[in-house]
Formats: sequence, C-alpha cells, structure tokens
Amino acid sequence: MGTIYSKIPNLDPPDLKSYYEKSKYRDSMKNYDLYKKDCETYVEKVKNFCKTTYGKTCKEAGKEIQFQVGDGHARYIIASLKPVKLIHLDIGDQWEFPYIHRLTASDLRNRITKES
Repeated sequence: MGTIYSKIPNLDPPDLKSYYEKSKYRDSMKNYDLYKKDCETYVEKVKNFCKTTYGKTCKEAGKEIQFQVGDGHARYIIASLKPVKLIHLDIGDQWEFPYIHRLTASDLRNRITKES
C-alpha cells in the first residue's frame, strides 16, 4: 500500500476559482490559458522537488503517471517507489484514481513504461 500526498509543503496548486471573471450573466473562464500555464509551472515544480528530494534513491522520482477517470485523467508524480509515495496533482478537474493506494512499485514501473 502506498502513501498519496495531496500537495507539497509551501507549494500550493493554482486555485481555479481565482481565474474566473464575474460577468453580468454568468462566470466565465477568460483566463483559462493563464490557468493552464500556471498548472504546468506547478507540475514542473513538483517534479523538480521529487527529483531533488528522492532522486538519489529512486530513479523514477519526478515522473508523471496518469489514469483515465471520468472525462479526464487523474495525475500523479512519483516521489518514491520504496516505499511507494505519490503526489496527487490537484489541478484541472482534480480527478483521483480510486485504486491508486493499492498499486505496487512494479505496477507503477509498468505504467511508466507504458506511457513512455
């Protein structure tokens, strides 16, 4: 059984609500491109954190894996495989893979190979 973290201390994901603009008729997502850019910057920071923190003991540290859920993807960054530690990327639709905590290091390595 792995440990899933929702975020890294002192590094918060972009808040989707702050990118909406109020209008007379309804809220609009006019700043969507900026939100996407900020999300990818956040993902790179998480990857770098994992590489620098766990990279000496885990060659897969900092790699992203995705699982199809609903109409999108649940996204995770590998921090460690022994023991299994993943960072959930709480961005976009914020999907979570319901069986993520059951995956083993071998399952995750196979997933990395499949996505490469």
